[in-house]
Parts: sequence; C-alpha cells; structure tokens
Amino acid sequence: QVQLVESGGGLVQAGGSLRLSCAASARTFTRYFMGWFRQAPGKERQFVAAVYWNSGSTYYTDSVKGRFTISSDNAKNTVYLQMNSLKPEDTAIYYCARSRTGVTDPRSRFSYDSWGQGTQVTVSS
Repeated sequence: QVQLVESGGGLVQAGGSLRLSCAASARTFTRYFMGWFRQAPGKERQFVAAVYWNSGSTYYTDSVKGRFTISSDNAKNTVYLQMNSLKPEDTAIYYCARSRTGVTDPRSRFSYDSWGQGTQVTVSS
C-alpha cells in the first residue's frame, strides 16, 4: 500500500486561504483517483474533491466549487488542495486518499483504500 502524508493545515480567518499537500511514498497515481475528504467533529467523513490522474478530470462537492482547486504534480508525487475564501463551516480534519483501481465513483469514501493521517483546518469567524 502507498503511504500518504498530508501537510499545510492550520488556523485561518474567514475569507483566507490555505494550500494542503499530500505526498505519496511512490509514484502511484496512474489509474487511480486521488481524493480529499474532510471530517468535522460528530460528523461523517465527506467528499471534498478528487482528480483522476490519467485524464486530469476533477470532481468537487457543491459547497466548495469555485473556492477549492485540486491539482497534482507528477514529478513530486504530490496532490494539492488550494482552498480560497474559507468559511467557518470548512473547519474539519482533511484527509488525502488514493482509490482502488477500476472504481467509478470518486465521491464515495468506500472507493478509497489508502488514507493519510489527516491535517486540521480551522477557520475562525
């Protein structure tokens, strides 16, 4: 299994920006979706964004469209989540994940079998 390490979380005021990074232990992106999920206290882990490495297709949950951008850097084996115009409701632990091969639903957390340890994002009002 691949190891995923997130970084870039922190405390920011509403309206601010953060960029999360997810570094993979090896070049493993081909034929996989790479996704970002988040989990707030007392809530289920929810989909935020995903990218399919082969095509570059991206997917977002409605609440972050126009504010968040997922991207990848092949040379660095790294996936990024640029988060702009942050809101207090974006506060959560953010997790990076790699899907199984052949999945067709990048929005489901059950499509992923490798997860990072998470990074905390806190947005103050």
